[in-house]
Amino acid sequence: MADVATRPGSRTAPALRGAQVLAVLTVLELLWQFATAGQMVGPLHSRGAHELHSVGAVVLHVLTGLLTIAAIVLWRTAAVPLWPAVLAAVVFVLTFVQAYLGDDGTLYLHVPGALVLSAGSVWLAIWSFAPGAARAGGPGRPRHQS
Repeated sequence: MADVATRPGSRTAPALRGAQVLAVLTVLELLWQFATAGQMVGPLHSRGAHELHSVGAVVLHVLTGLLTIAAIVLWRTAAVPLWPAVLAAVVFVLTFVQAYLGDDGTLYLHVPGALVLSAGSVWLAIWSFAPGAARAGGPGRPRHQS
């Protein structure tokens, strides 16, 4: 039997699919960030990698912002808990903190922040594919009633 939220015609199917896609893209973007960061430190200190890392940060802001919106939509329209929307918002804000701390003088904060950002992003990706997220909503089961 198909999950309620993934059935064609379900109100929550587009938001759930969007959250899944955005969560996976966020994790892939973080892998890109780690690859470019590795080329920026040490003897290489590649200027091209620095530019790619900066562009990747902007992409990460966009992806996590859209993921936050998708998680809020799921919370508002389906019977999903609030925590994924809160975690997505924290991850989104943390991307800006990371950008601020990205200078050589603050790498001692930037690197642990990247690990926290990664943990939150992977957690959201796992949640988005968990059976509970897929069965949470569906026609006739709004999260908030007027």
